[in-house]
Amino acid sequence: MASWLMEGEYLKTCNCDPGCPCDFNQAPTHGHCHGCAGMKITSGHFGDVDLSGAKWIALVMWPGRMDEGDGHVQPILDCADEQLEALGTILSGAAGGTFFEIVDAVCPHKHDPIRAPIGFEWDMESRTAHVTAGEVFETKTDTLRGIDPPDPYRIRVHIPGGFEYVNEEDTSEVALATMLRSTTDIEMDVTDGHASICYVKYEGEIPVAA
Repeated sequence: MASWLMEGEYLKTCNCDPGCPCDFNQAPTHGHCHGCAGMKITSGHFGDVDLSGAKWIALVMWPGRMDEGDGHVQPILDCADEQLEALGTILSGAAGGTFFEIVDAVCPHKHDPIRAPIGFEWDMESRTAHVTAGEVFETKTDTLRGIDPPDPYRIRVHIPGGFEYVNEEDTSEVALATMLRSTTDIEMDVTDGHASICYVKYEGEIPVAA
């Protein structure tokens, strides 16, 4: 089978306190989960389709623990027409990739995808980011800070063999999601939540049907 690959800048923000309990197989801070994952693809392909430059956001919501299912997912895509079907197939979990297969399995409620221009500002070293999707979505992050003085404070989560922070070190920076807003089918309005910032590399094989 032909293969696919995408690597680039990754951001996750959610309504949990910084240090998302999901990374530790614990219940969400507030008993439910509202959040997003997003990526700016710096290089990648789906068979012969070049995915470089495409951007995506997946809005998600679970009424309880993520692993208990009954979740909602809605993708937002910023890509060329020739990249659209390939990117949609990957995000659906139909082409493998453990992260996308898991999101598909725990989100039976699929909402129609949105095509919108995505702004993606991202700096892993400073733990800052600002991601927007048209007029329907926005999230910002800032570094965690010490108490006195409030200097930048760095924390990293290392999950060997994990399925989300897939990079050479299996590691993500932890930051503060200063705001998370959505007016799509999956609405959210969060202040001072969790953020994960890292570079990721996802890959899989293209099913014959695709």
